[in-house]
This record gives sequence, structure tokens and C-alpha cells, in this order.
Amino acid sequence: MDFILDFLRDTATGPVLVIIAAGLLIALVAWLPLALRGLPLSLPVVCVAIGAAIFSLPHVPPVPSPLDRPHIAERYAEFIVIVALMGAGLKIDRIFGVRRWRITWRLILLTMPLSILAIALLGGFWMGLPWAAAVLLAAALAPTDPVMAADVQVGPPRTGAEDEVRFGLTSEAGLNDGAAFPFVHLAIAMSLAAATGEPFLRDWFLEAVLWEIAAGVGCGWLIGRAFGWITFRIPAETKLAQTGDGMIALAATFVSYGVTEAVNGYGFLAVFVAALAFRDAHRTHDFHREMHDITEQVERVAMMVLLIFFGGALVGGLLAPLRAVDVAGVLAILLVIRPLAGWLGLAGLPLAPGERWVIAVFGIRGVGSIYYLAYGLNHMQTGEGARLWAITGLVVLCSVLMHGLTVTPIMRRLDRGRGDDPDAPDAPDGPRGTD
Repeated sequence: MDFILDFLRDTATGPVLVIIAAGLLIALVAWLPLALRGLPLSLPVVCVAIGAAIFSLPHVPPVPSPLDRPHIAERYAEFIVIVALMGAGLKIDRIFGVRRWRITWRLILLTMPLSILAIALLGGFWMGLPWAAAVLLAAALAPTDPVMAADVQVGPPRTGAEDEVRFGLTSEAGLNDGAAFPFVHLAIAMSLAAATGEPFLRDWFLEAVLWEIAAGVGCGWLIGRAFGWITFRIPAETKLAQTGDGMIALAATFVSYGVTEAVNGYGFLAVFVAALAFRDAHRTHDFHREMHDITEQVERVAMMVLLIFFGGALVGGLLAPLRAVDVAGVLAILLVIRPLAGWLGLAGLPLAPGERWVIAVFGIRGVGSIYYLAYGLNHMQTGEGARLWAITGLVVLCSVLMHGLTVTPIMRRLDRGRGDDPDAPDAPDGPRGTD
């Protein structure tokens, strides 16, 4: 970022401080998950607190508003999300199928549209936002985040940590990015139509819904299968699995995303589908663990940097444009709309009431929301940019705190209720296994 370069140029000890900070950050990446395991505290909560503390110190340059660096905010969040999506797809053990994934389809086809509709109506009628801005806000805040939902996701490949709750939230976080993007494009189309008066629904549906979803699924599947064949199926002396280098997962991430975006498809959707196809090429191979671990480490470092800056933005005035009605709207989104939409979307499935409520409530908002909002504001004209950032920032902050402080005790209680031991070596909340 420009302000970091200015800091390095203007401060004699700037380079040394940055090196020290990078070393401490990497140490925290390795140590914090172990230190926080079993505690009612999550890594994102700690990162936001660290950022707020650092940027409250005197002589520390302030974090610029994302309104000042909108393209940097968009691209950095984009990078984190695509890496998280590859990791999420690789660690799902369950074979893809209509019936096996029915909990996912409910969350994508019922819970998400209900959430988008309710948030858009709340934004338009209650908050008084223009309808294009209300739809953009709804599209940004409806998806469950694949980055910060790690504490409620399935465990690494082949660890067996894949109950219905964790599977539902992991698969939802993987697929709902592609499902939310059409509504971001709808907001952009509505904004342009307001200026030109031209009809937009037909073109929006054909391109943003039909073509871009189909291209995302098709490109992701083809590229995932190609990487799977090269990695596991070609002669033993040349197949990529022989390298033992999990960086191949990042290669698959960037290729699937880049190719799909080049043909105007949904790259997020393509990355997750590519990960599923990659995993399906050889479901039991140990190399999947290596690839997952690499993506998890890269994702965690990048996420911590973003959340530290997010904490700095909070103390720098990101929430200043908020109105009282916005605060009430944020609480309604987190405490009423998502839980109710999740509960209705899962109606009729063979889930215990506790499991159903956990899935409904733990739709965590985070990096994905930041990306969608940045993308939308970079492609449309609205006078509500600062206010939308403030609302989204408050939603992310409340979600990080609310879910971060409750996820560990709730998930441990849920595990014990099923007869699982959360302190077992391979349990999601227990010490990591050695396999």
C-alpha cells in the first residue's frame, strides 16, 4: 500500500520495523491457533484487537480508508478469498452429489436468497438507502465467509472431522460466493439503469446468472480434472504428487481463477469447483493434506494482515458515517435475518434442533463481504460509499466478536452432545493429529 511505502521512505528505521513486524506476524500465525485452541476466543478477534492497538499508538501512520484505496481493498480481499476457497474444497471428504449435498443446496437456494431479499428490503425501507445500494449491501452481507469461518468448518482432508454442521457451513461458504455474485451485478446494473433508463433484467439474467455461473462451474471442473490427472494419474516418475510440494494447490487456484475470469465467468465458483474436482481425482492420497496445509498457511498470513489493517481502520474512523438506524439494521441482520433465513432454509432436514440453530446462526461475515462491497463500489456510482463501508465494517466487527467468542464453547458442546471427544488428537478443537 502507498502509506506503507511512504512510511518506509520517511522513517529511518522503517525497513527494520517492517522486518520485525513481519517476523512477529509469522510467529503469531504459527503460535496463536495452538494458544487459542479450546479458549472462547478466535484468531480474527485477536488480529482485529492487535490492529486497533497498533494503529492507536502515537507516530504510527493511520490506515487509509478503503474509499481512498478501493482497488487495493478489492484485490487483496480477492486474493484471500480464492486461496480460502481452494483450501475449503480440498478438505471436504464427502463425495459430491445431489442428495449427499442437500444441506448445501438448501443453504444456497433458500437461505441465501431469503437473506438477500430481507437485507435489501431492510436497507431500502428501514435504512433509506437507494435501491441499488441496498441490493449491493445485501449481496455483500448475505454470503457466509470462507475465510473467517474456519473455526466452524470441516477438518483437514481425511481426518474424519466432517459432521453435518461443519460440512454444511464449509460447503455453503464454498459455493455461496458464486451464488451471491449475480446480485452484486444486479446492483451495478440497477445503478447504470438509473442513469440511462435502459432495461437491464434480460441482459443481467443471461450474462450474470446463466453464462457466468455455467462458465465458473465448467472451467473449474475442467481445470480441476486436468490438475488432478497431472498430479495423480500420469506416469509415476513425472506426476506432480511426486514433488511433495503442496504449492501445486496455489497453481490450481490461480489458473482456475484467471482462466474463468478471462472468459467472464465467476472465478470464485471456479476455484471451489476445481478444488472439488482436484480432490476427486484421488480422494485418499496423502498429498491432499500437503496441499491443504499450504493453502491454509498462506490464507492465515494474508487474513491476519487484512484484519490488522481492519482494526486500524476501525480506530481511524471507518465507522464514523454510521447512523442509529444503521446500527439497528446491523443487529437485525446478524441476530434476526440470518438465523431466521437459515432456520427456514433447513426446515425438514434430519437435523437435531441444536445443529439446525448452529448452522443458521454461524453464517460468519468477513473478507468476502469486504471484497463484494469493494467490487461493487468500484463498478457503480453511488453517494453512499462511506456509509456502506461503515455498515459493512460494523457487521464484520460484530460478526468477528459474536461468533469468535462463542464458536469454541458451542462447537465443543455440540461435539459432546453427539458423543465425540473434542479433546481427541484429530478433533477439530483438539490437538492436531500426527497423521
